[in-house]
Order: sequence, then C-alpha cells, then structure tokens
Amino acid sequence: MNRFNFVASAPFGLEACVKREAIKLGFENIKVSNGKVEFTGDFADMAKANLNFSTAGRIWLKLEEFPAKTFEELFQGAKALPWGDWIPVDGKFTVTGKSVNSTLYSVSDCQAIVKKAIVEKLKEKYHVDWFDETGPVYMIEISLLKDTATIQLDTTGSGLHKRGYRENALDAPIRETMAAAMIDLSFWNRDRILFDPMCGSGTIPIEAAMKARHIAPGLGRKFISEGWPQVDPQIWKNARTEAYKAIDYDFMPKIYASDIDPAAIELAKENAALAGVDDCIEFKVMGIEDAELPGEYGVMIVNPPYAERLGEVSYVEELYRTLGKKVNSDPTWSAYVLTSMEYFEKLFGRKADAKRKLFNGRIKTDYYQFFGERPPKGYKA
Repeated sequence: MNRFNFVASAPFGLEACVKREAIKLGFENIKVSNGKVEFTGDFADMAKANLNFSTAGRIWLKLEEFPAKTFEELFQGAKALPWGDWIPVDGKFTVTGKSVNSTLYSVSDCQAIVKKAIVEKLKEKYHVDWFDETGPVYMIEISLLKDTATIQLDTTGSGLHKRGYRENALDAPIRETMAAAMIDLSFWNRDRILFDPMCGSGTIPIEAAMKARHIAPGLGRKFISEGWPQVDPQIWKNARTEAYKAIDYDFMPKIYASDIDPAAIELAKENAALAGVDDCIEFKVMGIEDAELPGEYGVMIVNPPYAERLGEVSYVEELYRTLGKKVNSDPTWSAYVLTSMEYFEKLFGRKADAKRKLFNGRIKTDYYQFFGERPPKGYKA
C-alpha cells in the first residue's frame, strides 16, 4: 500500500501534545517543528489520525516541497505534480495559501499560479478545456516559508475541533482542541476527580469524559477525504470499527461541572448527550462562590472569563480571588487556569508552579498550573 507524508497542524505551544498523540497512535517517522507534527503512513493511518487526534487542527497530506523564489519556479514545481492521480475529471478543487518570509509574498498571486498549474496539468491528463467540478472535493494549500514551497492536500475538511457535539455555543467558547490540550497538559487521569466550576457550554468536562471512556473525538463527524475515489470506503469503515471497539462504555469517571448561567448548563447537558457522555458528568447551576470541591486529590481545569474578552474587569478580578480561595483551601487539589490577565497569580493568591504561553483563538494567554499533593499510590476517586 502507498505510503505518504502527513502533517498534523498544531496550534502554537501545543506541538508537544500533538507529538504525544502521534506516538500513542503508533505513527512512524515523527518529526516536530513550529506549528506542525509530521509522520508517515498510508490511507488507513490517515483515517486513524483524523478520527483520533484530539489536539491537532487538521491532517494534511504533503505532496511536495521545493524551492520557489519566482512565479515560474512555483508554476513549474506545482505543474510537475501528478494531479491526475489525485483529482478526477469532475473533481472540485480550491487553492488556499500563506507566505512567511518569502520573496513571493502575494498570497493571492501564489494561489492563482498554483491553480493555473493544476488546471494545465489536468487538461493534459483528460484532454478537455473545461471542468464541471461537480465531483469529490479537494482542498489544496500552497505554503511558502523562507522561499520553500510546500503543496499539500487537506484530508480533514472542517477543522478537527468540529467534533459534532457542539452545534451551539455561548459567547467566547473555547475550542475543543484547546480544551483537550488543557487536559493533556494537566496531571489529571481518569481515576481522579475533574471539576470545572465555570464550564460554559461544557467543552472541558465533555472532552475529559470522552478521554476517560476512550471515545475517539472524530467519531461523530465526516471528513473531506471520505469522498476521494482513491480511498477505499472500507478503510474508513475499519477505522471506525476499531475506534468503536476501543470505547469503554462501563467506565464511570467522576467529573463535575457548574456554571452560574442556567442556559449554559442546559446547553452543556445537550452537548454532553450528543457526545455520548451525559451519564458521567454531574452538572449544576452554581456560582463559584457557592461551589465546593467534590472530594480530595481532584483536578480543577477551567477557562474562566477574561476581562478584555467579556468586559467587567472588577467582576473578573473578584472571580479569580474566589477561585484562588477555593483551590487553596485544600492542599490535595491541583488547578489549571487559562487566562490572559497578566496579574492573575496576585489575584489567585499563589504563584503558579508552572505556566505555558498559549493562544486561545487570537488572544494571547497563559496556562497557569498549580500543583496539589500527589495522591496515594493506587488512588482512585
């Protein structure tokens, strides 16, 4: 079976999370660089990657990489690729692009050049002058970095954060991939309590419950490469069967989530039901001031309101003070908080044991990590 070079895109600061998942999934020739994790595999690995990555943005199939300082070099490099092996005569394709530190800085011109090269190559292949573009969809990206052009196919379609369980969300939601990464960067495991006291539409507890039950995040959706004639539909069937077999339906994690907004809790319950984990998350309508830590050696993971995101600086400051008092009242608890407020530690009442710079959407944030006491050996909540 043919083997290809794949690229799992990684949000800034989360490359290590994506690499860890690639290793766990058994992929080969893993290589990490800024914003991406590369690996090799076949179409079965492509399906497995799309279904199972929880922190990657999307999965690309890298076709070629070549130097391109001129439009002619870009055109010839793109035209040299075997487009007829990928795009059928009725295939519909689009070209997107980006350029960083390259002589060819006009993205729109680069996209047009690559599109023209593909059309010319397909004309030679199919001996036609017009393409209906009514068939399978191909999304092509031309990426230029320091005068090196990379051409790749999007195997995912809508980003991997689109799990299918969150059709509706409240203001300022966190992406599912970011929530999954916050969990992976914590000390939480499925034998420990997880608590999100400002859960909004429930993304963090839902992602945790899916991890606890080994539910592949992509099981509830479709992918663009499922429509490609090159990929035997049985490959996708096999990948989904394998993913369903891995689900631990009987495991009951101890996950708690609350929010002061009743509408948020109703929406979170609906989302949890769509994700198939509504029976293992306890939701409550409750403000942080009324919340009690549910047990010992738990892990709080929370994406609270940001002042610049939702306004009301004094309100947010008081939330952070209350949050700190709750966590600091029990030395067995650990807390992980994502916020853009630079003086968060002062409000929380404690210096973080570690912190990591991340981007929540376009907002620059820090992921503050406060470590509690290590649970006893063999501990299960």
